[in-house]
Amino acid sequence: MKLLKIKNNSSIFAVLLLTTLFLSCSDYLDVDTDTDNPTVAPLNQLLTNIEVAVNNIGDFENYTGSILQVYTHQMTVREEQDQYGTRGDNINMLNDWNATYLALTDINTLIAQATASNSSIYVGIAQMQKAYLLANAVDLWGDVPYSEANQLASGILSPKFDNQKAVYAAVFELIETAKENLSSTTDLVKPGKDDLFYGGDAEKWIRFANTFKLKLYNQLRLTSDFDQVGFDALIAEDNFFKSNADDFEFKRYNKLAPTDERNRFFLESYNSTQFTTNMSPWFYEILKGMNPNIHNANPDPRIPYYFFNQLKKDEFPPDQGNEETGDPKADYWDASTGFFTIRFGSIGPNRDFSTENSGTYPGIFPSGGRYDDGKGGVVDKIMAGEAGQPTAPTGIAPHRILTYDEFLYIQAELMQVGKISGNVADKLEEAMQASFAKVDQVVANNGTDQVVPKLVGSAGVTTFIEGILTEFNAGDATKKLEIIMTQKWVATFGDPTDQYTDYRRTGFPILANPDSSSKEYQLDNGDGFPIIDSQTVLNNAFQQSLFWPQSELNTNKNAPKQKVPGDYKIFWDN
Repeated sequence: MKLLKIKNNSSIFAVLLLTTLFLSCSDYLDVDTDTDNPTVAPLNQLLTNIEVAVNNIGDFENYTGSILQVYTHQMTVREEQDQYGTRGDNINMLNDWNATYLALTDINTLIAQATASNSSIYVGIAQMQKAYLLANAVDLWGDVPYSEANQLASGILSPKFDNQKAVYAAVFELIETAKENLSSTTDLVKPGKDDLFYGGDAEKWIRFANTFKLKLYNQLRLTSDFDQVGFDALIAEDNFFKSNADDFEFKRYNKLAPTDERNRFFLESYNSTQFTTNMSPWFYEILKGMNPNIHNANPDPRIPYYFFNQLKKDEFPPDQGNEETGDPKADYWDASTGFFTIRFGSIGPNRDFSTENSGTYPGIFPSGGRYDDGKGGVVDKIMAGEAGQPTAPTGIAPHRILTYDEFLYIQAELMQVGKISGNVADKLEEAMQASFAKVDQVVANNGTDQVVPKLVGSAGVTTFIEGILTEFNAGDATKKLEIIMTQKWVATFGDPTDQYTDYRRTGFPILANPDSSSKEYQLDNGDGFPIIDSQTVLNNAFQQSLFWPQSELNTNKNAPKQKVPGDYKIFWDN
């Protein structure tokens, strides 16, 4: 063998350099591996991404929350959901469907990766969010893809729709498996700040698992699928939410970059160029104590926390009202407070007037908006920082998904129907106290520069609760259930998903019916409302479930034919 002759030092250096490069970088020519863009996401990044998606599902802006707020009569709009008319091509409903299955894909990935690395707590957190999404999907749509969903890698392009009961059964199994994983004490890698709900606190996740499971059992209590043995075991375990520190909610912040972290309801209203959602007068009149059939003459102290009136007391709408004739040209207007809105299903002459500078906005509790101190203000000018206007609100209010006070109302319902023991009136009082405490908590975390009085311990709250309990104790069994469900409906303002479920399975709270021959609204502006013609205001029946997104049915050859939402019931709806 001949030796290579090197003629100069530079050549020697070049050869040595090349040799070193190839020896130290054995994978130099592995061009299929992009080390700057890994194909496997770290567990912490996957979890955060999943939790952002889970929060979006059911939230107000761009998702089904904007539909269900109208169906549960806490909001009114001029769009299709005004008369229970949501269609199969509704973009907000489609967004929820797509977001659900995209999130489930990431969840399955997280479960697989965390299982492979023996990170059981990550697995348990992912399984709980999977259980939540699947139960929510059934509650909205009924039969949905599950066993064949999210399996593109296996060649399944058109997943079948599983029976809704089977999906619910899978949810209960998932919850129990999740609890086992969350109880792990051997994990080397654990979640922390990447867990946006509980900061990696496995004990809080377990309490959420049990509380969520109790909620599902409550929904099944009238069906043959109710598992008494499993229910009794859950009650005996007695490890539910302990305070509002356990609330399953997504925090919001007054941070605008790189993404806007403020409450979505706030963004849709205060930060929007065209706010199309109005506060429900039916909801308002119940809070005011104006409804003759529920809480009559017992005004709710939460009104200024729930609503912000642009108009001051007795102030006419700018460029709209006629002070000489006393006609505000409003579909609905309460001159005693400045509350200004439109009615559900209205075909009145003033329904379509612009209310940009007069309409009532969501307050500090549901959206992080302004507390109503009676001084008014024009929202567009407030947000622009114009002189003479109040300071802009922060937009800090959580997306409440399942809270401690809601858990207490579930317990009160279960006591009322005889599923668990206890004093129903005492539990109702405890739930109401917790709901007022929740408002105080949201206000305390809001960062507002307003002076906002605390509710808990105030004379107004004491009087209100005493009035509710007097009404409750005087009622029969049906009335007592109505009062529990009505107070739960009031307390969960801004989170309509469970309200939609509660109404379908109990018939409470009583909702406004503009097609009724009786006068549904107490306040009369002298505008001749309601105007019922031969075509009737209600063109659609109340939707017992949502349409399946039409685009899914068009592209999935194994999808069922489109349903009639007024006839298609969820299996727990008795």
